[in-house]
Amino acid sequence: MFTFKQFTIDDSACAMKVGTDGVLLGAWAEADPVNTRSVLDIGTGSGLIALMLAQRLPEASVVGIDVVPGAVEAARRNATVSPFSERLEMVCADVCRYQPENGELFDAIVSNPPYHTEELLPPSAARAAARHTAALSFAALFVHARRLLRQGGVFALIVPAAALKEVNGEAMFNGFSLTRRTSVVTRPGKPPKRELLQFVLGAAPQSPLCDTLPLMPADGSNARSEAYAALTKDFYL
Repeated sequence: MFTFKQFTIDDSACAMKVGTDGVLLGAWAEADPVNTRSVLDIGTGSGLIALMLAQRLPEASVVGIDVVPGAVEAARRNATVSPFSERLEMVCADVCRYQPENGELFDAIVSNPPYHTEELLPPSAARAAARHTAALSFAALFVHARRLLRQGGVFALIVPAAALKEVNGEAMFNGFSLTRRTSVVTRPGKPPKRELLQFVLGAAPQSPLCDTLPLMPADGSNARSEAYAALTKDFYL
């Protein structure tokens, strides 16, 4: 059980547990309270990112989808006991076949996608589905993000640094333009471990904003860095 400032997450029934990647994306993804009225979270798991965006966007409806029934049930329970329950919907669906009931396109899409490509999968089938690109490739992810997103809408995701070239290629092929990139490092001076990326569907109005986020301070302590603490201050206790 993880207790945040405005909600709690029970991930005991989920193959993929609450982790730094999800918290980073939920806090970092651009949230425009004026123009963002509908959000889709692809691979919602326990519902963490969906709940974070519901907190940040008090006028938006948020849909979380996942292919794992147990994860969706957990996400529904977490949503039901949150202050945002009326604006959250958790759906058990494969994004490759998912179609919103009202047929409307989303203003924003977020995803902490499966990213492992090793041939040896973990023993748990549910964990394998959650962690491996065999379940959902970056190519398929961008195809369906394009299908479900309105023109000019934003798509934010977190990926391994090693996948940056592949992800940028799939984005360009599907008509997305990079607007923002944050390279996540464990400590200053270390190579990035993750990339937070935000795209717009269509042409970008300006060059992308690029920066670096260290998770820990340079002094070697295990505390959160000032930048990480500032980013997540509305969520962590």
